[in-house]
Amino acid sequence: MQSSARSVISAVGRGAELLTDVDYHLAETDAEKEQIYNLRYRAYLREGAVRESAEARVTDRYDELPNAWTFGVYLRGQLCSSVRISVLTSEWRESTSADVFPDILLPRLDRGEVMIDPTRFVADPDQVKRVPELPYLTTRLAYMACEHFNADLGLAIVRPEHQAFYRRVFLHETIAEPRLVPGLTKPFGLMAADFPTFRKKVFERYPIMRSTAFERRMLFGRGGQREIPPRSSLVPEAVHV
Repeated sequence: MQSSARSVISAVGRGAELLTDVDYHLAETDAEKEQIYNLRYRAYLREGAVRESAEARVTDRYDELPNAWTFGVYLRGQLCSSVRISVLTSEWRESTSADVFPDILLPRLDRGEVMIDPTRFVADPDQVKRVPELPYLTTRLAYMACEHFNADLGLAIVRPEHQAFYRRVFLHETIAEPRLVPGLTKPFGLMAADFPTFRKKVFERYPIMRSTAFERRMLFGRGGQREIPPRSSLVPEAVHV
């Protein structure tokens, strides 16, 4: 399943220009998944977040859960970055953040909130140097997921040194202090943003984050096999001009 970002009409800056060369691709075959697992390993190893391994891959049980979508971000046909999007509901309660911060998140799931948990955000170090907009192009998937699933909360599991960036750029707030994440050597804190409240500000600041209903269905539809029951829309469908 694949979607070209050309469907985004309203965007600004070089990031908008790059959208014409970007494809978001759901990893479904073993080869596609393995390429992403290898990219994770290279990125984490470079940051000292994992130890050297002969397998040269990073994966976990969350990759195969029915509420997880692992995407590769391809620029001009080359894999440049990846992120895993997990959807949390009162029925779907498993993800990295939910298991590392259960005391924070599970009570909110019990109240019926829907959360988007983007994890395993990695980028090819060499590509980031050439394309500094890559983090924005990748995190755009999380915003699309928030729209598609009518999320109440957008999560971010973030290293302490990166939290200022998320706070300034994406309007996230820290809701839990850093804890160790299984499989990684560095602690990560939990940040979050109330999506219905902050969506307008972010979309005004970064129109590149906007998307169409068609693009979102192409990425998250899965033929109805893993859909959550539809909720009434939080806001009317955006019109892009």
